[in-house]
Amino acid sequence: MHRCVDWGDAPKNAIWWAVDADGTAHWFNSQTVAPFTAFWFAEEKPASLFGYSGDWRTSLTMGPESIVNMDAPRGQ
Repeated sequence: MHRCVDWGDAPKNAIWWAVDADGTAHWFNSQTVAPFTAFWFAEEKPASLFGYSGDWRTSLTMGPESIVNMDAPRGQ
């Protein structure tokens, strides 16, 4: 989990943020992920790294509850 993710930058339907094994970060619009692979499996859009430099396998970060529940308007 990465506490510096700026959810104000997230696309409207994003509920997860993560870094793939190749070092690229993405927003994800689905709660379905494929653990034990070299990538997160879901609809994705490019995202900032927000300064993340840890292991990609521990990067999966769920948005705040208000975003996950779609209660808060945000993003493009």
